[in-house]
Amino acid sequence: MKFFNKVKGNCGEIIAKNYLKSQKFKIIEQNYKNFCGEVDFVVKDEQTLVFVEVKARESLLFGRPCEAVDKQKQRKIKKVALSYLKSKHLEDMQVRFDVVEILGDEINYIKNAF
Repeated sequence: MKFFNKVKGNCGEIIAKNYLKSQKFKIIEQNYKNFCGEVDFVVKDEQTLVFVEVKARESLLFGRPCEAVDKQKQRKIKKVALSYLKSKHLEDMQVRFDVVEILGDEINYIKNAF
């Protein structure tokens, strides 16, 4: 089951990557990891650095995909982002946290998700 979830997650990230490119975001990092955790994408939207989390599901059986980005996950992504900014000397950059929600064939981009 874990392998199946990983494959589904990878498919969601491919869909999200194509979507981000179609929206003219510049992809800086994909699956960025540091000692704090991981974030799916780091992209540039004009002068803003955006940390993007991708959540994909086939149905609403377990709720909307974006609901999986709970407060604990948000805190972890924020820690990853802070560490990233410090390591790249980008502390003065404008930052935003977005979510790409994929539900079946539907893509919902949530800007300023948290």
